[in-house]
Amino acid sequence: MEGDDRQGWRACLLGGAVFAVCMAGTTLPTPLYGLYQDKFDFSELMVTVVYAVYAFGVIGVLLLAGNASDSVGRRPVLLCGLGFAALSAVCFLCATGLGWLYAGRLMSGLSAGLFTGAATAYVMELAPRGGSARATFVATAANMGGLGCGPLLAGLLAQFAPWPLYLPFIVHLALVACSVAVVLGLRETVGERSPLSSVRPHRPRLPREVRAVFGPPAIAAFVGFALFGVFTSVSPAFLAESLNVTNHAVTGLVVALAFFASTAGQLAVGRVGPTRSLPLGCAALLAGLALLAGALRWDLMVLVVLSALVGGAGQGLAFRGALSTVAGASPADQRAAVISTLFVVAYTGISLPVIGVGLLVGPIGLEGAGLVFIACMAVLVCVAGVYLLRRPAPANG
Repeated sequence: MEGDDRQGWRACLLGGAVFAVCMAGTTLPTPLYGLYQDKFDFSELMVTVVYAVYAFGVIGVLLLAGNASDSVGRRPVLLCGLGFAALSAVCFLCATGLGWLYAGRLMSGLSAGLFTGAATAYVMELAPRGGSARATFVATAANMGGLGCGPLLAGLLAQFAPWPLYLPFIVHLALVACSVAVVLGLRETVGERSPLSSVRPHRPRLPREVRAVFGPPAIAAFVGFALFGVFTSVSPAFLAESLNVTNHAVTGLVVALAFFASTAGQLAVGRVGPTRSLPLGCAALLAGLALLAGALRWDLMVLVVLSALVGGAGQGLAFRGALSTVAGASPADQRAAVISTLFVVAYTGISLPVIGVGLLVGPIGLEGAGLVFIACMAVLVCVAGVYLLRRPAPANG
């Protein structure tokens, strides 16, 4: 039995590593957008649109095939997702204009859309019996940790290695190839599989047993992802224009800190519990927004770093609490579909506010656009926090 547990945790960690590789590819271009702006001569609005195309790709897949892995199996869906990740890297390698960046981000979004529900459910199912809480952390840490590794890797390679617009994607292609081999060596966890023709587009819907607990986690996920979306897409331009930070490694590190802090926040959920983590996460998100507002107003690097750490930790607290609550309330045969619905809400937060900021940059500038966004998110965080305190979600794992 002990040997089976070790084998189960090994498979769980390998599945998490594959998840991280896929998600790293989605944030790989973050510290490179300034180089692309210089090369292809496009505005800050276009940066936010390029970034948001990714989110639209994710949402599209979640709506069209969010339940695919429940039907055809986890491994086929993950292999398809890795194929889209490879196509994304190829698009960036071939980029000769803005259209290639759109295509690359769309492919990346399709990859992440296939992975979010399927990989989260797969990692949890690969773990030994009774290990759901630890497996949930592995899944969410792989998600956010992978997102953090993307800008860090690209920033380091762009600053200290040749071919800054090519080498990061070559490295990622190699990691994707290794991930394919790993997935092929893991067992399938869906016992009764159906043909691909059984997969149907679906509206976001929830089983009756999930509806009562879904609202608070969805609110927290929306706010946390909105903060991450704006921070990831706009902070490189702010660092360069307002703080004169042109070192790509530093830019990548600042963005990565938010995602790594999210992982730390997720780990803390084990101590505070999912119920308390949701309102605590909202409070930390509010503090992170306040720090970001101070950074924009007074052009202070230390406040940028603190906003990444505090806001990231708040996002992690809220997100893992949300995922634990929703997954714990979901029937096993609909778990990936329910998780996908949660991600539809989250990625709506990561797309629409980002474009809104981009639209405001022209008329009122980067600082003004950022402050408007912060004010809107602060109101939403406060409303969500009060709602969560009055109607807390029940604890699960």
